Amino acid sequence: MSRFVAISRPLAAAARVQVARSVFATRSAVQIRHYSEHHEESFEDFTARFVKFFDNVDDVFELQRGLNNAFGYDLVPSPPVIEAALKAARRVNDYPTAVRIFEGLKVKAGSDALYKQYLDELAPLKTQLGVETKEELGL
Repeated sequence: MSRFVAISRPLAAAARVQVARSVFATRSAVQIRHYSEHHEESFEDFTARFVKFFDNVDDVFELQRGLNNAFGYDLVPSPPVIEAALKAARRVNDYPTAVRIFEGLKVKAGSDALYKQYLDELAPLKTQLGVETKEELGL
């Protein structure tokens, strides 16, 4: 009898480990991660958020960080966002970033027709702030 007990104890322990593993595998295969749910932001909300952000920019780092975030989305920022960004560039006295805003806009627009529409709409502000595009500077 003692031989039977001696053999069955390791087998029982191995069986418990196997059952525990299979229970763990079943649970982990069925688990669903519940990430926090984010509401989808409308284009108007996006525009309002970035206009507000650029209206409160106090230094070049914040301006460039905001531009990186705004241009990082899969959309072309609206003219009010570009206006606010240009005014912020003027406020922090950063002419090169103002020129780069137009470069980023050209890339995001994707077509020359859309880029020209943006330039036409932003022409009065460009003149007021004295900002030129890279092409106008001959670069």
